[in-house]
Amino acid sequence: MKRVAVLMGGKSAERDVSLTSGRACLAALRQAGYDAYAVEVGADIGALMTVLKPAPDAVFNALHGSDGEDGRMQGLLELLGIPYTHSGLLASALAMDKAMAKRVFAAAGIRCPDGRLMERSTLAAGDPMPRPFVIKPNDEGSSVGVRIVFEGDNAPLLAKDWPYGESVLVEPYIPGHELTVAVMDGEPLAVTELKPHQGFYVYTAKYTEGKTEHLIPAPLPRAVYDAALAMGRDAHRALGCRGVSRADLRWDDSRPGTDGLYLLEVNTQPGMTPLSLVPEQAAYSGIGFTALVGWMVEHARCDG
Repeated sequence: MKRVAVLMGGKSAERDVSLTSGRACLAALRQAGYDAYAVEVGADIGALMTVLKPAPDAVFNALHGSDGEDGRMQGLLELLGIPYTHSGLLASALAMDKAMAKRVFAAAGIRCPDGRLMERSTLAAGDPMPRPFVIKPNDEGSSVGVRIVFEGDNAPLLAKDWPYGESVLVEPYIPGHELTVAVMDGEPLAVTELKPHQGFYVYTAKYTEGKTEHLIPAPLPRAVYDAALAMGRDAHRALGCRGVSRADLRWDDSRPGTDGLYLLEVNTQPGMTPLSLVPEQAAYSGIGFTALVGWMVEHARCDG
């Protein structure tokens, strides 16, 4: 019986989401017959290394946000020689650095909103581009810290009003439809359109039941649907992802054909909560939750 350590928690802003994901995956792995056990990760790396001795056969990495999916945990597991789920060190680090990921996508010919990384004090001094625009942390997930600045809004940011470091990523706001594509083993599963009942698809809309309608398959023109699938697949490959990833996109339907389709970012460790999009798309494709997490464990590996 394969022993699997399920890492969850962490110290990022996404700790609660990670705990929910981890517990769901732990239950599914046990149901599938794995000797799975929970490892709640904190700031003490020495304690984590102690818990991982003797080494399990694999790690299911259910951590989200900094430390868990930005390459650092992947690097530690590489050093320990323990196979782990999701993407490797380089792909994880690239995807988490949104500004760097944009450069990778541009080199691969994938359309993204033009972004500008700047110091928060610079943004506090005045608008860097015409409104509406979006400001977001360069290295957070789950829409943590994302703000949309429209005409008539107050100043987008005060220098002290930003707990996410000195840098801010600013990009034009793309109106229209919120889309997402899960990619499994290098191939896209489906396109889901997300329709929040109020406002935008921010953190609370993602993780509060009943806040957002999930339309799967997304009711899009065939050409747009197929282009979204291809964009998710190409982004996964451009970063060098493995296992499962999720691409977030926007489609501005006021532009002709697929001209309004933009890739926003790739999440190398998508949520695995009951409301999460990857399990939903897997189920739509005929892959149950238990089978999904089992597949992820069987495809765990080190990249070194």
